[in-house]
Amino acid sequence: MRINRRQIATVVLLSTAIFAGRLAWSVHPLSASGTETVIKVVPGESLSQITSDLAAHHVLSSTLAFKIDLAIFGAPTVRPGIYVVKHNSSHGAIRRSLGDGPNANVLNVSPGMTIRQTVLQMATIKDSIYTNSFASELQRQARNNAFQAPSLEGLLGIGAYIIGPADTPAALVGQMKKRFLSQLRRAGITPSTRLHGLSAYELVTAASIIEKEGFYEKNMPQVGRVILNRLDRGGGLQMDATILYSLQKDGVKVTPSMLKIDTPYNTYLHTGLTPTPICQVGATALRSIADPPTGRWLYFVVVDQSGTEAFAVTYQEHLANIQTARNRGL
Repeated sequence: MRINRRQIATVVLLSTAIFAGRLAWSVHPLSASGTETVIKVVPGESLSQITSDLAAHHVLSSTLAFKIDLAIFGAPTVRPGIYVVKHNSSHGAIRRSLGDGPNANVLNVSPGMTIRQTVLQMATIKDSIYTNSFASELQRQARNNAFQAPSLEGLLGIGAYIIGPADTPAALVGQMKKRFLSQLRRAGITPSTRLHGLSAYELVTAASIIEKEGFYEKNMPQVGRVILNRLDRGGGLQMDATILYSLQKDGVKVTPSMLKIDTPYNTYLHTGLTPTPICQVGATALRSIADPPTGRWLYFVVVDQSGTEAFAVTYQEHLANIQTARNRGL
């Protein structure tokens, strides 16, 4: 079958029209831009790699069309950082976003961090106006929580929070509270849970003490059992981390004078748990109070450089563990 020149011209014209239409759609999408997504540009990353990442996140529909656009209109200088861009953006909008530089920040909330430390970290990534508003919002929303607690200490979800240009402090705090409830449910706890004679809020409070006293995840389950055993025994929990919290200190040695400071968080002077959690909590600490191992331990001390803690049932055993630690230079 012979194909004449008119047929060839028609095919070429049709193909050109399809390509031009696709290119035009890519440059100026007919539908509105949609969901925001986060693109991270690392030092040394090429524009080609960034383009592929944009396509993988459904910001671009065609890498080829975008490369043609860059060849025609010029490629922006892209600085390392985090960019919030929208799905289905026009090429012009993408070029402008990349050329304007990073437009988002990351707040990392790790287990063991207090609200005060979280605000201090915010001050390193956002200006004073945003930081002060964030601190005020944490106080304003303090009593608006699922536990009727007086503070959001211990009730903020851990992990990374991308703060885009449209993210207000109020929305961010709301997101942090919502994430915590999700993380709590994954640990098998809800605001109405009651275990070991403790309310859900008391479980979170105990988990925060585990977070500080256990420090490493390998120690946390047994620390959880120690806390329950001491609560059952009566008297003070006698946990150094609770005193340090009231003094806004962390990781320092508690002195004899500190033990005498009369604060509600001094568990040497006051019985039971602290009035609030003393830090944000992770999954291991939550599981360690919800389902701790069986044991009669009442004491523990760090006995090696890796942070391993030795647990004891009697005070004499505890003294022997303390001597082991001293012999090892701890």
